[in-house]
Amino acid sequence: MPVGSCQRRGAIIKTLTLGAIADFSGGAITQGKLTDTVSAVSTDTRLLQGGELYIALVGDRFDGHDYVQQAAEKGAAAVMVQRTPELPVPESCAVVRVDNTLRALQSLARRYRLHLSITAVGITGSNGKTSTKDFVAAVLSQEFEVSKTQGNLNNHIGLPLSILATDDRHECGIWEMGMSHPGEIEKLAAIAQPDVGVITNIGVAHLEFMKTRDAIALEKGMLAEMVGERGVVILPAEDEYADSIAARTAAKVVRCGFEKGEIRALDVEISGGGSKFLLVAEGEGEIAAEIGVPGKHMISNALLAAGVGLHFGLSLEQVARGLASAELTGGRLQARQVCGVDFIDDSYNANPDSMRAAVLTLVGMPCGGRRFAVLGGMAELGESAVEEHRKLGLETLAAGVDALVSVGEMATAITDGVDGVDGADGADGQEVQHFEMPADCAAFLKEHAKPGDLVLVKGSRSAAMERVLSEFERL
Repeated sequence: MPVGSCQRRGAIIKTLTLGAIADFSGGAITQGKLTDTVSAVSTDTRLLQGGELYIALVGDRFDGHDYVQQAAEKGAAAVMVQRTPELPVPESCAVVRVDNTLRALQSLARRYRLHLSITAVGITGSNGKTSTKDFVAAVLSQEFEVSKTQGNLNNHIGLPLSILATDDRHECGIWEMGMSHPGEIEKLAAIAQPDVGVITNIGVAHLEFMKTRDAIALEKGMLAEMVGERGVVILPAEDEYADSIAARTAAKVVRCGFEKGEIRALDVEISGGGSKFLLVAEGEGEIAAEIGVPGKHMISNALLAAGVGLHFGLSLEQVARGLASAELTGGRLQARQVCGVDFIDDSYNANPDSMRAAVLTLVGMPCGGRRFAVLGGMAELGESAVEEHRKLGLETLAAGVDALVSVGEMATAITDGVDGVDGADGADGQEVQHFEMPADCAAFLKEHAKPGDLVLVKGSRSAAMERVLSEFERL
């Protein structure tokens, strides 16, 4: 059989023969035997341990073919290439030749998915994909063996690798699907073939490429279209696009929210240590629930995970245990205390909607001192960038923070639109500052933030706002 399983490093790993790899990827074996096997797939020679298929991807600033020899030396069982390597590949390493290694990786993952006896959950949305994935994984792990996207490897490379990392142990696959251009979600869903679709929300991320929120909704909603009539699509009840997306799927639709929906959160309490609420599910009853992270938007993500768990047949008690045990991927509303100052580390990524949600979390949390909003730039906003940054600054001050601090050139408009920039008081005595460098911002916080204060740090990945925290810790 082309697909089987074997023992490797104590785990049951689904293996592929070289013949199956060539068949699935549309390639040809130029070195090696049809019956040779690989036990894992990698695109990074630094991660090789021996026995893997190394795929030489080609990007704008790198060429994986430069590392084919290194892959063979580190014990790769086979390499996949789209051109002949400059140096001969050792005979101990098989070679599969394809027209395009990226397309071959995607084809390999799509065909491999057909051999997995799992139920797949696809997750997309403008905000909260990774947190929702973590909540879903924690809930389903109460009953099932789970494979999930590691970190936020949710693009045209990360998703195939996540699928190929799934093996015979797993009963559920929980895979993120990110996008920035039209047509990407449909392609990713065609690879993952989800049985359950979760859409976290429709926001204004990626306006640079998508242009309008309607276009974003059209693209994200492709996940719902790709779920079959025997599946389920889980949507946020309060999102204004929920009804139009629900109309596009043949699957059962479950809505989750606060004021409406089959699954709801009531009696919400948010503190620095997390969020508590009453989880109510129609036909199932209600139960006290909590998550270890603050924010109403995080509760919304947790409700979506509850919907997945209930669809899989878990009890409310199992769902609540899973939510309480969830550990979120780093840089997402993580509470940290440094020198007596409480920080909310939400530095991993940002767009206008997630920024507003984080600011509302900041002002809604108990605080004995002052509240600082330290905000970096938001990427991929195109022509709307200046307007969205300026709007964010005004809305942040209107929310009631005591200090608004922008960091980096991209974030200049956050404070440029506010009277009193560069240290003078705003209209309500609120302090406003801009710093080009994270180190300068950290020095400002070291001087002005005191024990009992609460500091939110957030920005897009390209803003690298985690440097503010690392610099602060070093001072």
